Amino acid sequence: MWIPTHPTLIRQRLEARIRQLAARGPVLAASLVKIARRCGRPGCHCNEGALHVGHYLSSKVAGKTQMVYVPVDLVEEVQGWIAEHRRLRQLTREVSALTLAQIRGHVTARKRRAGRS
Repeated sequence: MWIPTHPTLIRQRLEARIRQLAARGPVLAASLVKIARRCGRPGCHCNEGALHVGHYLSSKVAGKTQMVYVPVDLVEEVQGWIAEHRRLRQLTREVSALTLAQIRGHVTARKRRAGRS
């Protein structure tokens, strides 16, 4: 991520990124995983080869990984929620970096003004 050095460019980019922070729908901090397993029933096709495939959300709650089953009809929608979380997380990092650059620029400008007096 490129951070501009000119104060006006920093401010413009920071304002643009802050406007983009509005969520476009549900946000989900988790990973979607696909798990294939045997069910254990005698005579089931999964005993011979083709396993049962399920989608699960994996997330940390109080330091422990939790898995939640996701029905097939929700998989695409859940992927969108996860993508939205990643987009917001990236924007937050960029806003933080731009804010830090703005503070550094302010301090540098103050030092220059103090030296000229």
